[in-house]
Amino acid sequence: QVQLVESGGGLVQAGDSLRLSCAASGRTFSRNGMGWFRQAPGKEREFVAAINWNARSTYYADSVKGRFAISRDNAKNTVYLQMNSLKPEDTAVYYCAADSTEYRWNVRNTIREYDSWGQGTQVTVSS
Repeated sequence: QVQLVESGGGLVQAGDSLRLSCAASGRTFSRNGMGWFRQAPGKEREFVAAINWNARSTYYADSVKGRFAISRDNAKNTVYLQMNSLKPEDTAVYYCAADSTEYRWNVRNTIREYDSWGQGTQVTVSS
């Protein structure tokens, strides 16, 4: 497995931007797709965005498409989530996760496909 540490969360106002980072160590980062998920109070964890191992494939939840952008820097073992035009409904704990399968071309949007998770970072958007 790979160890993941998220950072960059915080309290912002609606319309603001935030960039989350997820630093990886352990298993070779560049071989695996990465995903961002979020969990709001009282709700199930949901998919936000994913990127494949070489950054040539990305996928977004409809709720964030056009506002969020996922990227990765394999030289820095880091994946990012740029969040723009934030809304109160984006408030959640955001988790990064590593795909369990190496060199998978198509990204995955289901929790069961990811075997390593970070501890999460809180994002709160006030109206």
